[in-house]
Amino acid sequence: MAKKKYTLYLPVPLARKLDQVARDRHGAKSALVEEALRASFEPQQHAGIEEGLARRLNEISRTLATLARDQLVATETLALFVRYFLTATPPVLDSDQESARLVGRKRYEVLLTEVGKRVAENRRLAAEVLQTIPIDQPDLFATLPGRQGLPPRSKGQVTGPGGANGHG
Repeated sequence: MAKKKYTLYLPVPLARKLDQVARDRHGAKSALVEEALRASFEPQQHAGIEEGLARRLNEISRTLATLARDQLVATETLALFVRYFLTATPPVLDSDQESARLVGRKRYEVLLTEVGKRVAENRRLAAEVLQTIPIDQPDLFATLPGRQGLPPRSKGQVTGPGGANGHG
């Protein structure tokens, strides 16, 4: 292969390092510079990097699936609570508005305190609730039409909107 000649100016410390490495490898400085340039311009694949990336992508995928499930549980819980609250809570009379606001403020402070403690301790209410549901009591779970004869879902399994959890 034909080669083209270049004249390079290197800082003294780098030139000393090039000389040292060329002596240690018993090779030419030109070959070292060529190798370094090739590695810089065309990085070689590191052995095993694809497997490591695939493994990490699988971990990320599982984490995202868990987050999606948790978000679905939170969204469904909030939606059901709002629907229940709006349909079952009577409006407050004008004469009781101030006392209702005071009670609401106190409840809100309790809520913020509880959320703060749970976040600080990394405790999740959804996980605690799912652990308390006895799986051997099928009357706790609604069965949708078309699910008869199918195996029961595992404890804590969540489906999409309208899924077999009976809350859709």
